[in-house]
Amino acid sequence: MENGYLFESERLGFRRWKASDRTPFAVLNANPDVMEFFPKTLSRDESDALIDRIETHFEEKGYGLWAVERKKDGVFIGFIGLLDVNFDIGIEGATEIGWRLDQKFWKKGYATEGAKACLAYAFQVLGKKEIYSFTSTINTPSETVMNRVGMEKAGEFEHPRVPEGSPLRKHVLYKKDLTQ
Repeated sequence: MENGYLFESERLGFRRWKASDRTPFAVLNANPDVMEFFPKTLSRDESDALIDRIETHFEEKGYGLWAVERKKDGVFIGFIGLLDVNFDIGIEGATEIGWRLDQKFWKKGYATEGAKACLAYAFQVLGKKEIYSFTSTINTPSETVMNRVGMEKAGEFEHPRVPEGSPLRKHVLYKKDLTQ
């Protein structure tokens, strides 16, 4: 596309990552409020390594966690996108949808709007039959987004990469398929 977006929603543009995203993404990942439902905040090196893994996923799969910017001013707000699950959640070959937005963009409907656009892309462009999402059972804001985009609760599981005893270990699992 002319504007560099792979696809768009009403207010958001979805694109691959740029070098200029690294600093605001590192700030976002170092924010304890943004990372409240993750085991820890990320250092700059860890944040850069995450972008590198995301870009590798794009190269291997043709999709991933898109860098998202607000179309009206081109401001980077975080990521929303699709990622193949690389640990056991009880579903072979599952693809998940996820999001992480800078705190100043919360409560504006961006996560819901962006997730709807990504789900449409997954089903209509990529030909996916089902998409999953999961989060810690205490992350009610993300669970609210899952409900708003029409996902249905499919169960709960213990996240194998979260230490036993952590309040973040127990996760809810949501699913959306073409019939929903």
